[in-house]
Amino acid sequence: MKLVFLGPPGAGKGTQAEKICEYFGIAHISTGDMLRREMREGTELGNAAKAVIEAGGLVSDDIIIGMVKNRVNEPDCENGFLLDGFPRTIAQAEALEGITAVDMAVNIDVPAGVLVDRISGRRMCSGCGAGYHISKYTRDTCEKCGAPLYIRDDDKPETVLNRISVYNDKTQPLIDFYDNKGLLKNVDGNRTPEEVLADIKALVESI
Repeated sequence: MKLVFLGPPGAGKGTQAEKICEYFGIAHISTGDMLRREMREGTELGNAAKAVIEAGGLVSDDIIIGMVKNRVNEPDCENGFLLDGFPRTIAQAEALEGITAVDMAVNIDVPAGVLVDRISGRRMCSGCGAGYHISKYTRDTCEKCGAPLYIRDDDKPETVLNRISVYNDKTQPLIDFYDNKGLLKNVDGNRTPEEVLADIKALVESI
C-alpha cells in the first residue's frame, strides 16, 4: 500500500504516521525528518533549507522530489510506504505520479485556532533535545537533564500563523487534486489521538 498523509502543521500527521506504519509494516517516509537530518549534519542541503523552514516556508520542489525518488526505491519500501509531508504542492503531486502510484490520500483536518495552541505550546530542551507541551508540563527546565527549555523559532505563534497561511495557499489545492482522482479520505483530527488512529486504520484496511 502506498499512502499520502495531508494536513496542516500540528495536525498530528507524524504521530499517526508512525503508528500506521508500525501497524501495517510499511515504511514511514517523512521529508521533514530527512531535512532535519541534513540540517543536523550541516550539509549544503541542510544549511540551505534551514533558513526557509525556520521562516515557515517550503523547500524547493527539485530538492524534495529528488530525495523522495531515491527514498521510495530503497528496500524497506517494497511492501509499501507512507509519505508524511510530501507532496505539498500540485507540482510535487504531479511529479510523484511520475515516480509511483498512490492508493490513498488521508487528510487530517484540524481548525486553525487549535493548531496554533498545539504548536506554540511546544517546548524543547536545550540540553538533551527532549520535547514537552505546556498543556502537560509547566516547568521551564527539562525533567530529564535539568537544562532550560526553549521555544523553537518555527513554533512561535507568529511563525505558526505564517506556516498555516503557506499551507492554505500551497497545499490546500492538493485536497481537490486527490479528491478528483477518487483517492481522498477526510479524517477529523480535532479528537483524541486514539480516535483519529482508529478511523485511519479502518480507512487503510479498506484498500
